[in-house]
Amino acid sequence: MKVAVASGKGGTGKTTLSVNLASYIAEKEPVVLVDLDVEEPDSALFIKPDHSSMLPIYKDIPVWDAETCQLCGKCQQVCAFNAILKLGREILVIPQLCHACYACTGLCPTGALTMQPVQMGELSHSTHKNLSYVESRLLLGEEQAVPLIKQTIFFVSHTFSKGELILFDSPPGTSCPVIEVMLNSDLIILVTEPTPFGLHDISLAVETAKSLDKCVAVVINRAGIGDNAVHDFCKANDLPLIAQIPHQREIAELCSNGELVYQKFPEVQRELDKIASYIAEFQGK
Repeated sequence: MKVAVASGKGGTGKTTLSVNLASYIAEKEPVVLVDLDVEEPDSALFIKPDHSSMLPIYKDIPVWDAETCQLCGKCQQVCAFNAILKLGREILVIPQLCHACYACTGLCPTGALTMQPVQMGELSHSTHKNLSYVESRLLLGEEQAVPLIKQTIFFVSHTFSKGELILFDSPPGTSCPVIEVMLNSDLIILVTEPTPFGLHDISLAVETAKSLDKCVAVVINRAGIGDNAVHDFCKANDLPLIAQIPHQREIAELCSNGELVYQKFPEVQRELDKIASYIAEFQGK
C-alpha cells in the first residue's frame, strides 16, 4: 500500500503531516516513510534518524566517440529533449537536458554514442523499531528530480515487504516530480489550507490526480483560518475530507523546532487516527 502525501503548493504542512502520521502509525505497526522531495528533503529534521546507509544513485548519459561517428546527425534528430547538438564536425551532449531515454544510442548506426553512469544524487536508509526512513537528495547542480525519484521508488519497492505501509512525502506543486510520485501510489492524500490560495492549488492537484485515475482524499491543515470554500469544493467534487488539523500557534512553534506535534496535542492525534483508519479501510477494499 503506497500513499502519497501531496499538495498543490509548498508550505501547506505536507511534511508535517507525513512525519507525524508515519511516527503515529509506527507505534502500532511497521511503516516506511520516503522523502521524495529530492531537491530539498527535510523529513529527517523531524524523524532524526540515528544510523543511515548511504547509496550513490546514478543516471546514464551518452558519451560521443568521434572516431566511429559518421556525423549523420540522426542522434540530434531523435532527441526529444534537445540534449544533443551537431555543430559542424562535433557532437555536443548537454547532460543537464538528457532524460536517459536511450534513443540516441539505440538508433546510432555506428554505435558512436554509448551510455555511461554519472552520479546525480544519494539515497540514505535507516530503521528504528517499526519506522523505516528513506531519503534521496540531488547533488548540487543537478536539475532533474524525476530520475532520482524513479530509482528511489524502485529501491523501496524491492527492499520492503508488500505488507508494509509506505508513505511518500511528495514534492510540492503539480509538475513532473509530483506526477511521478502519484503514478506509483495507490492513494493520494492532498494537504491544503482553508484559504483562497489553498482552494486554487488543491483544485489543480485534484485535477492532476484525477487525470491519472487516482483516488484522492483531503486533509485541511491550519483549520479555523480563512473560509469554508475548501469544504464546499470537497462536497461539490465528492472528495472525502478525512481530517482537519487545528490552527494553533503552539503547533507551529513545535514544528519550527523540528518536533513531532501529535505527542503533545491530543487533538492532532485524534485527526491522525482518522487518517490512519481511512488508509486501513481503503487498503481493505
